[in-house]
Amino acid sequence: MGSKCCKSGPDKDALEKEKLKRLREKRRQARAKAAGKIQAWWRGTLVRRTLLVAALRAWMIQSWWRTLLWRRVLKRRQDLLKIYVIREEAAVKLQSWVRMWQCHRRYWHVCNTLCILQVPKGCFSFQTRESLQEQYDVTPSQPEFHIEILSV
Repeated sequence: MGSKCCKSGPDKDALEKEKLKRLREKRRQARAKAAGKIQAWWRGTLVRRTLLVAALRAWMIQSWWRTLLWRRVLKRRQDLLKIYVIREEAAVKLQSWVRMWQCHRRYWHVCNTLCILQVPKGCFSFQTRESLQEQYDVTPSQPEFHIEILSV
């Protein structure tokens, strides 16, 4: 029988080539998948960087706005405090004027009372304090004066 010229089974070279072809295809797919992952990571990094810049700018605008509002609140407080101080000073001044007017009026009332009690010639002497209190009743709202009339 002789020598065999043709091979009856599958060609080893063809199988080897087929394996290499599949291996190359797997490597190409793995590289494409890896490249896709790298590209997705890079796009994500760019998006995150853009979002970070936008967030920082928004934060800067918000803090500027809060500062502006805080300054307005402080100015409003200061204005209200100035108005309060002016009103309080005006009230105190008005009260002091009223008290001064009341004291002045009482003083003149006492002076007029003394003028009525004085006699043109000589002096007027009281026997007791009770007689003065009976004639001229001093109310507690008026200041108390101790009057002594001395002869000269």
